[in-house]
Amino acid sequence: MTVAVFTFSLLGAMAIGMPIAFALIICGIALMTYLAMFDSQIIAQNVINGVDSFPLMAVPFFILAGEVMNTGGLARRILNFAIALVGHFRGGLGYVAILTSCILASLSGSAVADAAALGALLVPMMAAAGHNRASAAGLVAAGGIIAPVIPPSIGFVIFGVAANVSISKLFLAGIVPGLLLGVGLCFAWWWVVRKENPARLPRKSIAEIWRALIDGFWALMLPMIIIFGLRFGIFTPTEAAVVVAVYSLVVAMGVYRELRPAQLPALLVSTAQTTAVVMFLVAAALVSSWLITVAEISDQIVALVQPFAGNKTLLTFVLMIIVVIVGTALDMTPTILILTPIVKQAGIDPVYFGVLFIINNAIGLITPPVGVVLNVVCGVARVSMDDLIRGVWPFMIAQLVVLALLTLFPVLVTGPAKWFGG
Repeated sequence: MTVAVFTFSLLGAMAIGMPIAFALIICGIALMTYLAMFDSQIIAQNVINGVDSFPLMAVPFFILAGEVMNTGGLARRILNFAIALVGHFRGGLGYVAILTSCILASLSGSAVADAAALGALLVPMMAAAGHNRASAAGLVAAGGIIAPVIPPSIGFVIFGVAANVSISKLFLAGIVPGLLLGVGLCFAWWWVVRKENPARLPRKSIAEIWRALIDGFWALMLPMIIIFGLRFGIFTPTEAAVVVAVYSLVVAMGVYRELRPAQLPALLVSTAQTTAVVMFLVAAALVSSWLITVAEISDQIVALVQPFAGNKTLLTFVLMIIVVIVGTALDMTPTILILTPIVKQAGIDPVYFGVLFIINNAIGLITPPVGVVLNVVCGVARVSMDDLIRGVWPFMIAQLVVLALLTLFPVLVTGPAKWFGG
């Protein structure tokens, strides 16, 4: 009965249009009332404790880095380098979108920021080249969700805090799976454009590729700095967020000189607004997460999947299906915080499962009806939601196939994680 109270109170609050953060608190109040333990002080205490965490300090710095990246010319130079490298292939702008998504993912860690930047820059170019606008927007949306998987990742930070798992290990374990998501998108894009006849960009000479590389060198160095620093323990993930933000500011203002001091106040305000939304979601979700533990909802759900406990692969598949279903209705942050207590009791390697969990939650960002990235791309690419949903399906299926392969072959996650982690 507690599962029913939790589910229907949450979905009911969302159905009447209540913001997700407030719906989570209402859900907590309903569950506390049902358990005859309502106490407003418990709610307030959990809301405060939800964001009282040192690792969560990484979130605003990663968000700031994403803002600087888009405004200060880093994203544009990475895009130009990708065009010089693969733009001449058949459907080359699609491969440009995928390559750029992978590189941008290693800079900001925000799916929304990456999808917004590429949606505004690339979708008009792809439509002008003869590609179906909905398919182009769908590809950009699917490419954007690579950001929570390749480090640095806000999703890994939140999961690491909630599950008490090493964030550094999660970061390093996410590199290869994130790149595999990009490979999956390449196959899906090849399938989508096989019957199209888009205009091709001219092949760039070696000298032009070299110039694009030199022009984008400082932006392209950032992923190497992050991986090197984490791999050899030079800085923690929280410190890495500060390094990313400061490095982006220095490059944007001192090297590329496209970010002016007068623009900083607006960037900081935008960062603060986005951070406030994310942190309030984290705080509100902890109320529900705490009550899931107190009401033993996680034990009830684990009991439901207990028949699969003898086969870790099958158990992982079942849990992934549950996350896919939940991800269609909830945003990434509350999903992570609500389901993490359940995940912790599954008895699966937490780093391995954490990577699959975040990939699954990332895919939820492009699943209707709540998909946040879908809504962002609709706005910046000027595509209707119905058209975008049709356009994103092939790419979502490709990413689900990659998720299934990672579930079937854990070595694809654990092997590279051991190598990167030393």
